[in-house]
Amino acid sequence: MGIFNFFSKTNQPKEDLGKEPTKTHPSFWGKLSKIVSGKSTVDNDILDKLEELLISSDVGIATTLKIINAIEKRVARDKYLNANELDQILKSEVEKLLSTAPKLEDSAIPITSVRPHVILVVGVNGVGKTTTIGKLAAQFITEGKKVILGAADTFRAAAVEQLTIWGNRVGATVVARAMQSDPSSVAHEAVQQGINHGADVVIIDTAGRLHTKTHLVNELAKIKRTVQKCLPGAPQEVLLVLDGTTGQNAFVQAEAFIAAVQITGIAITKLDGTSKGGVVLGIANQFSIPIKYIGVGEKVEDLKPFDAQAFIASLFQKW
Repeated sequence: MGIFNFFSKTNQPKEDLGKEPTKTHPSFWGKLSKIVSGKSTVDNDILDKLEELLISSDVGIATTLKIINAIEKRVARDKYLNANELDQILKSEVEKLLSTAPKLEDSAIPITSVRPHVILVVGVNGVGKTTTIGKLAAQFITEGKKVILGAADTFRAAAVEQLTIWGNRVGATVVARAMQSDPSSVAHEAVQQGINHGADVVIIDTAGRLHTKTHLVNELAKIKRTVQKCLPGAPQEVLLVLDGTTGQNAFVQAEAFIAAVQITGIAITKLDGTSKGGVVLGIANQFSIPIKYIGVGEKVEDLKPFDAQAFIASLFQKW
């Protein structure tokens, strides 16, 4: 298991998390232990190796340097720092970084009193955007809410088909038009149906093309304007979906979408299949946008609200 062994054990109680994992992907703690093995103090060699470990875990250069600089100041201040204390110091720095990240409300996406509550979902193709929408819809429907899905990614037949399958599976109405239709017209129809039929939530899928930022900005801006004509103040949520296995590409994608549209929350998917996953820490630190969900498997319940304390506990889980 990797960093996210905690999250991937969806049905396992916390008291069972100490069971021996598979050895395919060493844990972050295991790698850190090797760095300090045989060392009595924290020296430049340890700090260099720690820096390499953080970067290789997709924490990101900016966040890595922030952590390393903080530890260097601690070493300079204390003069003598036992290498065995490094994990606690590192954990403390991680906690500081996550403590400054925007906090979630009682629920990851609180539904406002305005009906329907419109969620615009953005992200590049292949990150699990449509699957995330399907899982969100399923969870809302389980809560007794009426959900409409808008298939506004009209450039990929597979996206419309996949969203339709999810809608049929979970009991959500899907609004779709012919391929190459204007995405904003689909979004408009979805919201209008939500108003007419008393839906609680409308979730709109969008195309994930990043070949030109200008095109991205224009298309998403047009969808927002169109939605707002139907329902002033909508969309109430703009959720960016990122693939946790893509490493630094996730940072590039986040920067592009944040520049294009006002993102209100982030979902990071596919965290069950990587030994890295430090991208969660980097994203939380570098962008002033809350991480609202993480995806750790194929099941509906594997889309989970992000829990910073659970993340930290998993990161420093000792086997």
